[in-house]
Amino acid sequence: MLEISESNVISKQLDKTIKGKTIKAAKANSSPHKFSFYFGNPQKYASLLKGRTIENAKAYGGIIELTAGNAKIYFQDGVNVRYFKEGEKIPEKNQLFLQFNDMSSLVCTVQMYGMISAFKDGENDNKYYKTAKESVQVLSKDFNKSYFLSVFNKSDKKLSAKAFLATKQRIPGLGNGVLQDILFNAKIHPKTKLEKLKDSDVITMFDSVKNTLKNMTANGGRDTEKDLFGNSGGYTTILCKNTVNTPCKTCGATIKKEAYLGGSIYFCPECQKEIK
Repeated sequence: MLEISESNVISKQLDKTIKGKTIKAAKANSSPHKFSFYFGNPQKYASLLKGRTIENAKAYGGIIELTAGNAKIYFQDGVNVRYFKEGEKIPEKNQLFLQFNDMSSLVCTVQMYGMISAFKDGENDNKYYKTAKESVQVLSKDFNKSYFLSVFNKSDKKLSAKAFLATKQRIPGLGNGVLQDILFNAKIHPKTKLEKLKDSDVITMFDSVKNTLKNMTANGGRDTEKDLFGNSGGYTTILCKNTVNTPCKTCGATIKKEAYLGGSIYFCPECQKEIK
């Protein structure tokens, strides 16, 4: 899934790799997918994008946005974005195909669910897109302790740590994937209510959000995700499906998994004791 670390890594790779390339051909929804969502009519993407030159790629939360003249293209959620040089084998089934003037290609595929959008700048009023672009970005200097505390103070203290960090777009791009290691590093159980946290715990949470995401991004994203070229990220994920029932590297207790708030949580029962 595209979360803060992956969107930042891949957007930088895109900016370096396809910036200045002109779109020779475009095709969307050639392989219909039940949970692949588009802005507007995907059949019109070809006429919108053909002949336009990629100017830049940027990350906003968990969104990757490309600018091509007055057109925008963005990807979010479970969209896999891959670059292929001329002659490399391209996936037969895909949800967006862009071929450039040098015959290289950008191909997007969706596994579980994902959003692909192409539109003229200013036409898209999707609230998640607008929130992601207008919010303070976690990796920026403006996402500081004061800003985090302002978000925390405006939130319902009956919320759990997971609900606070990873729902309602309070911090766009911070999803259930990166959440696990953030809370592990902060030694906070995902189910612990905000009202149970000490002031020092809240500061520790802020520090973990900044430092964990910075570390994930600096190392090329999580090892459970792929980059623009199909390579796994270099950040070794502490808590995920691959580490369930293995010993915690800090204390040796067995890593647990539970269903919670429509997804899964992973935690160390010793390092992250739930405060009730």
